[in-house]
Formats: sequence, structure tokens, C-alpha cells
Amino acid sequence: MSQTVEHFLGRSNAENLATSLDLGAGCSVAIWENQNDHVRYEAPNNHTFSLYLKGGTGTRRLDAGGISGWPGAVCVMPAGQSSEWEITQPFRFVHLYLSDTRLRSQFSEAHDCDARLLDLVETNFANKPDLALPLAELARAVFSQNTLQADSAMADLVGALPGRQMRVLGGLAPHILRRVDDYIEAYIAAPIHLNDLASLANMSGFHFHRMFRLVRGCPPHSWVTMRRVCRARERLCSDTPIADIAVNCGFSSQSHLTRVFRAQTGRTPAQFRRLAHDI
Repeated sequence: MSQTVEHFLGRSNAENLATSLDLGAGCSVAIWENQNDHVRYEAPNNHTFSLYLKGGTGTRRLDAGGISGWPGAVCVMPAGQSSEWEITQPFRFVHLYLSDTRLRSQFSEAHDCDARLLDLVETNFANKPDLALPLAELARAVFSQNTLQADSAMADLVGALPGRQMRVLGGLAPHILRRVDDYIEAYIAAPIHLNDLASLANMSGFHFHRMFRLVRGCPPHSWVTMRRVCRARERLCSDTPIADIAVNCGFSSQSHLTRVFRAQTGRTPAQFRRLAHDI
């Protein structure tokens, strides 16, 4: 069974400097230090973005010609790609871990495009300020345990990711997607069924489910849940009772909102409200 890069590091000499920050839905951030080690990531099941915060000249990628790192270097390790590393000198780095579903759905939302256009290529020790700056901000968020700061930094990072210039087959036309999105936003407080959305595209529920997943990177029910959580986040910045927010965002109860919100964001609605009010 494949594992995450984080699990492989947990079995190495690497030391986690701060409590990992859970951002929910298959996303987390961690800061590590390592030295005198040999690490191999065997087909990890998540995408990993890495920034060397301190040191790194003693870290070599053995299966890529033995190239060495440096402070400020960015690495991108797509899911499923193995790699082998030798570390001789102390260095510190931050890792952002993302599931494929989380990355593609957020890319689709940020760029308002087909999720299949994401162009994520393996990168070794690159100078990429558009990725380095949000990764450095994520490191600061880990030390301060500030999930709102981390959310903003991750949005900046995903917004900086390039897309492919290619024609994709299948999926849903942009005007159909806009119709579906408008329907979801208009009826966010009510039950939304697959056939309701499929009828907007003149498709069967089965076919719509497949095409939507291709375009958005996640199934329709996950997208609706994400939009409901997003609406709840906006409402939590006000003084509206959380129970009312739950009903107005399509959740059956406050406890239902709390359970889903924590799974999607890594914290409860009450914790999110306290953080928002502290800004």
C-alpha cells in the first residue's frame, strides 16, 4: 500500500520541528530538520511541495544525477513518483502535502478551468519565487498554528500553478458549468440531488457524474460540500449563530456542520470564528 512522503519521513532520521498543521481534506503542512540520512520515497500517494528554509547544500537527489539543494530551493514531487535522497549536513525544510483530489479541485476553482489542465511536473531544486513565497508563508503559519494564514498562502500557491495549453475531450462545456455553479449557489441551503444537476446539462445522472469529475477534479457531492463550507466560512465572520449558519448553508444541524467543517478545514466552526475575529 502506498504512503505519503510524510510517512516515509516519519521512519527516517528527520525531526518534525513543530506540530503539523492540518488543513483538512487531504492537506497538511509540516516543517522538518534532517541530517546524516538516506531517504527513499516509494511512489507516495500525495503531491508534495518543498522549500528549503535553511541549509540544503548537503542534500542530494541521487536518482536525478546527484544534484544538490540550496537555501530557497523549491522541489515539486508529484504523487506516484519515487525519489531517493542523501543528506550529509543539517538542513530545514517545509513540506506541503496535497491529495490529488484536493489539488485539482482547488486548481479548477482558482483558475476557473478544467481540472485536467493542471500542469504539475517534477521539479528539483528550482528558483521559483511564485512558489517559494507562499511556501515560506506556510512555514510561518505552522509555527504560529494560524490556519487562516495557511489557507491564504495555499491559495496563492495554487493560483501560481501553470495550466496546460491543450484541448481536452469530454467533460462539460463552460456555459453548462456556469449554469450548474449558479444553481448550486442559489439552492445551497436546500437538498441538492445529482439528478437536479444532471438535468441542467441534459444528461443522465451517471454520465453527468463522470463528466463533472473530469472537469472539477472531484465528484459533484464533494464540490457541493466544498461550496457549502465556503459559504459557512463567509458567514462565520459575522455574529450569526452557528446553528443558523448550518441551516442556511444546507447542513442538517450544527453538529453536522461541525463534523463536515472540521474534515474540510482541520478545525471546527467555533475555532475558525475565533481566528477570524482575532485578525
